[in-house]
Amino acid sequence: MTAALVAGLLAGYGIAIPVGAVATYLVALTARTSLKIGASAALGVATADGIYALAAVAGGTALTGVLQPVMAPLRWASVLVLVALAVRGSATAVDEYRKRRSVTGADPAPMNPRRAYLGLVGITIMNPTTVIYFTALVLGSDSTVNSALTDQAVFTLAAFAASASWQLLLASGGALLGRVLTGRRGRLVTALASSALITVLAVRLLISAL
Repeated sequence: MTAALVAGLLAGYGIAIPVGAVATYLVALTARTSLKIGASAALGVATADGIYALAAVAGGTALTGVLQPVMAPLRWASVLVLVALAVRGSATAVDEYRKRRSVTGADPAPMNPRRAYLGLVGITIMNPTTVIYFTALVLGSDSTVNSALTDQAVFTLAAFAASASWQLLLASGGALLGRVLTGRRGRLVTALASSALITVLAVRLLISAL
């Protein structure tokens, strides 16, 4: 259970830490409205991450019998996918930093906690990187795919908790935190940190494949 908890936390932080358009919008929304609305939006992002983590775990369990004969090459493919995501994240961050790109959000319509929550669930769940990330991570690991239901539940809840804690940190920081993390340098640092964490997860899968 401890291993599932740690794996879930690492997976959750790995997908949550990079400050992209969604996180920038979350911080700007909190600064414009209130912490209550920002927290609701933050939980919307975390809910989408949790849904994808659950779907990846459930799918891995259902496909265990089919995937067992090809688990070794699948693990190698998962390592490659995770490394590709890490490289892509770093490259995009460096490119945005060099080109001085900025991401801003606009929300002219009245906002309330329910609308903020559902809106961020929808925005985040449309991100294909999230489902690719969790699927590669879960299906590439025998310990996650073949673990007991309790461990799978712990993994999913830990991934949700990790994502929620980071998104709530962004929301609670408001405008001050936004100036630090959503600026050019902050976005670069958080993206590189996330890529490093994803790379560590890929190395762990690689070691288990050897």
